[in-house]
Amino acid sequence: MRVAVLSGGRSSEHDVSLASGASVRAGLAQAGHDAIDVRIERGGAWLHEGSELSVTPGRGLLGAEVVFPVLHGPFGEDGTVQGLLECLDVPYVGAGVLASAVCMDKVVFKELMASAGAPQVGYVGVTEARWRSERESVEREVAALGLPVFVKPASLGSSVGIVKAEQEAAVGPALDAAFAHEGRAIVEAAAVGMEVECSVIGPTASPEASAPGEIVLRRGAGWYDFEAKYEAGGMELVVPARIPAGAREAVRELAREAFTRSGCHGLARVDFFVEGDVVLLNELNTIPGFTETSVFGKLWGASGLPYPELLDRLASIAVARHREERRYRH
Repeated sequence: MRVAVLSGGRSSEHDVSLASGASVRAGLAQAGHDAIDVRIERGGAWLHEGSELSVTPGRGLLGAEVVFPVLHGPFGEDGTVQGLLECLDVPYVGAGVLASAVCMDKVVFKELMASAGAPQVGYVGVTEARWRSERESVEREVAALGLPVFVKPASLGSSVGIVKAEQEAAVGPALDAAFAHEGRAIVEAAAVGMEVECSVIGPTASPEASAPGEIVLRRGAGWYDFEAKYEAGGMELVVPARIPAGAREAVRELAREAFTRSGCHGLARVDFFVEGDVVLLNELNTIPGFTETSVFGKLWGASGLPYPELLDRLASIAVARHREERRYRH
């Protein structure tokens, strides 16, 4: 197939996305596809072969049979680009508009999972407006979580803007720092146990889960920060995770449930905290890091699905969804 790979984008994860896009194009070529490079500049312009690209609703994108967005963070993973691709009427890999938006917002995702009774760490969602007008009430709610806590912008990825607050006095400045990125933040209780991740692929109703992997930190600030994720030697992935067999199956089951309940499609990486047999759901990433050495691909490689075949499967799943959805009358 002719596959247009979107990378770059307007978010702070621009460079990470470019690396993911280059890897995806190489893997698609290995699988026998014609991979087209569409690069989105930091200012938002779309480029193909060095020239600005214009698109027309209903006319697809460069004659591609499927589009593969590899855009991390806002303006790419949050439903905005997915909405544009819907208007272009072209098949695309990954979650649709609603699921992308829900999973990008950490507060909304946790509230959705809480309504289903999924086990999670304690959290408090905070808007900048409420922080400015009801500071004492917010401080009481956050204090109930205990210490330390992690303060995060609600909709950024790759650990951008996250602060670990180990003292009560550090929470306020951490929230102020989060609000420099956006007007919503989340404060999460620190979880005991190891970080475990599980990759999911497939249609919404019948996803498949990989073997879970354990994140072993080698560098960084003692938690899974940007340095540990992206610097050489920052982390080690152990597959399968060294947790009880029952916990491994619980991780896989909860990963599939989160994928389906949030309406995801195509792919996701679901993150957990595990201590003994206790499994806590953390986050779901609809467009995780996508190099051949990223956790998403490595988990499937360890589960018997090599990287080029994984990309081929995802492209086929996207085309099948587009064909299925065109049967409906709007």
